[in-house]
Formats: sequence, structure tokens, C-alpha cells
Amino acid sequence: MLTYLERFERAITHTLLVLMASVVLLATIELAWILVKDVLSPPFFLLEIHELLELFGLFLMVLIGIELLHSVKTYIARREFHLETVLTVAMIAVARKIIVLEPKELPEGTLLGIAALVLALALGYYVMRRSRQEKGDCDLESKE
Repeated sequence: MLTYLERFERAITHTLLVLMASVVLLATIELAWILVKDVLSPPFFLLEIHELLELFGLFLMVLIGIELLHSVKTYIARREFHLETVLTVAMIAVARKIIVLEPKELPEGTLLGIAALVLALALGYYVMRRSRQEKGDCDLESKE
């Protein structure tokens, strides 16, 4: 029974890997299409602020997809999740939200909440890296 569940889990994770790779590819194509369309529309080779924000948001979405792809790949290879990858994805997602945010349309306190979230993620990342250095663990992700 356990071998069937392991095969099922392996099939699901490989399917997720293929689907995530497809999403990253499509998002990259979408980003390239929007960039070409914006650059080639009058005024040529000039981008407006809203176009830049849209492009930066899409760019960060592609980076999030790549990090998630890496996370699924690591899970398939080693059957483990890396906290560093999870924190990196979270920080990129929050950075993307900050970039595309319209502060004038937010209720009071939202910016303080986002600032607290950024601080908590940065502190968590710092503590995790610091404890890893003190233990003398090598950085597995830099070896790949």
C-alpha cells in the first residue's frame, strides 16, 4: 500500500513540476509580449509609470514561479523543503505587492501591516542564515 502512495505522490509532484514550468514559460512569454508592445507603441521606447509597474510586477511573478519551481524540484530530489526558499518566495511576493500597490487606495494601517510583514520576513531570513552559519552548515542551494 505504501509503495502505491509513494508512486502517487511522485506522479503528483512531477505533474506539479511540469505545470509550474509551463506557467513560468507562459508568464515569461507574456512579459516579453507586453514589453515589446509597450516599447513599440507611441511614444516609441518610452514607458509610462503604470507600464513600468506592470512590467516589474510581471517580472517578479516570473521570479516567484522560478523559486517555486526550484522548491518543487528540491522536494522531488531530496524530499525536503528549504526554509530559505520559502522565505525568499515570500519576500519576493511582498516586494511585488509593494511595487504594484496604490497607497492612496489603501485603508489606514495597511502600510504599517505590510511594513511589519517585511520586517518579520527579513528578520526570519536573517535568523535562519545566522543560525546556519553558526552551525557550520554549508549552503546547499549555492552548490546546485
